[in-house]
Amino acid sequence: MSNDLRGRIAIVTGASRGAGRAIAHELGAAGATVYVTGRSSRSGGTDAYAKFLAQPGGLAAMPGTIEDTADEVTAAGGRGVAVRCDHTDPEQVRELFARVERDEKRLDLLVNNAWGGHETLTKDTLDAPFWKQSIAHWESMLAHGVRNHVIACQAAAPMLVAQRSGLIVTTTFWDRDRYVKGNLFYDLAKAAMNRLAFAVAEELRPYGVASVAVAPGWMRTEIILAAFGTDEAHWREVPPLARTESPRYLGRAVVALAGDADVMAKSGRVLRVADLAREHGFTDIDGRVVAAFEM
Repeated sequence: MSNDLRGRIAIVTGASRGAGRAIAHELGAAGATVYVTGRSSRSGGTDAYAKFLAQPGGLAAMPGTIEDTADEVTAAGGRGVAVRCDHTDPEQVRELFARVERDEKRLDLLVNNAWGGHETLTKDTLDAPFWKQSIAHWESMLAHGVRNHVIACQAAAPMLVAQRSGLIVTTTFWDRDRYVKGNLFYDLAKAAMNRLAFAVAEELRPYGVASVAVAPGWMRTEIILAAFGTDEAHWREVPPLARTESPRYLGRAVVALAGDADVMAKSGRVLRVADLAREHGFTDIDGRVVAAFEM
């Protein structure tokens, strides 16, 4: 394994905040060129999260922009390129990949992370039985989650097949096929993403292209920290967050996979960040090897 990704070209979708932002940061720290994509831009955001933001005690606005993340990538040692892209729109996605092919002549890594689940998530239905859940979750989690990933895979595949190399990473959640009780649509979406990673791996294997799903534990994203009324500097003072890990732990797992010369041996699998940490010898930002989250 090598953590030197200088000269590598990556696209990280949904990278304004959370997991995508952290993955982009760590790829930048390894020297990669990272195309940072999403809908949240300094020139304007999206109103898709209005319902989520309207909840009492929540965020006033969704944190982060693609430009902020791109700047972080560059500051960390790589090259960040912000591209506003609505990943529900196949034409915009095709334009994104055409730009990368035109400007960079290759693509080494696609991280499928664009996620619309928070568009319909509300506290009053969190952990509710499935018959009390809104069917609107199907649109946000399946159409603006799984479908996004399919569109990106379709756009990436011709370039990866032609060069006969590359890696697709799908961020997911997986706890050894246990059911995420009270979150039927979330459970369905993540199971579909895991199967997508497997199916794409099967079709791309003859061309030397790998596809994996990577499952972090409970991450201290900006949204989770806000929900508990704390920040990254003070989360240890909140006992319920003791089992959490930083999003950059996931980012380091992606870097490890991108630098793994034998990644084809893992193609098609769902990989837990904690297991990758033990295998590849990386830690979270506080030096811990955080145990795999289990429900």
